[in-house]
Amino acid sequence: MSIETIKAAIRAIPDYPKKGILFRDITTLLQDPDVFSEVIDIMAERYKDNLPTKIIGIESRGFIFGMVLAYKLGIGFVPVRKKGKLPYDTYEASYELEYGTATVEIHKDSLTSDDRVVIVDDLLATGGTAVAAISLVEKFDAQVVSVDFVIELISLKGRDRLKGYSVNTVVDYD
Repeated sequence: MSIETIKAAIRAIPDYPKKGILFRDITTLLQDPDVFSEVIDIMAERYKDNLPTKIIGIESRGFIFGMVLAYKLGIGFVPVRKKGKLPYDTYEASYELEYGTATVEIHKDSLTSDDRVVIVDDLLATGGTAVAAISLVEKFDAQVVSVDFVIELISLKGRDRLKGYSVNTVVDYD
């Protein structure tokens, strides 16, 4: 299957969530089992010779890809959620949004210093959420093996904020 086939399975919605934004909607990709399987296979192939110990998925679409990737690799999954959504003791990290800040959390017993993790989300835009997730992993002295995304929006330069980390994407758009 080609990258163009995967791109064709991602719907583009103009002016969502506000005028001037072209939203990349993965729900159409998720509805096609062949394309969804191919995306997971591409992501899993990267780790066949260097298996991480955990996958971290960023709320909420990172859960979709992260959980399936963790299952495929036979390793554990750890959710990073919006503040107030996890029921046990947490570490938290805040990041900048267009109008303010947001905070994500991870359970304090999710990782150990021996863990080698891959952080997964559906989309790399500005990189703020990924940077926050990295800072959470570093609170455990765990190693970030890679930060993986299905889609990268190149023009928003999120990759620049992730310098020093391995960044992988399946498809990108200018």
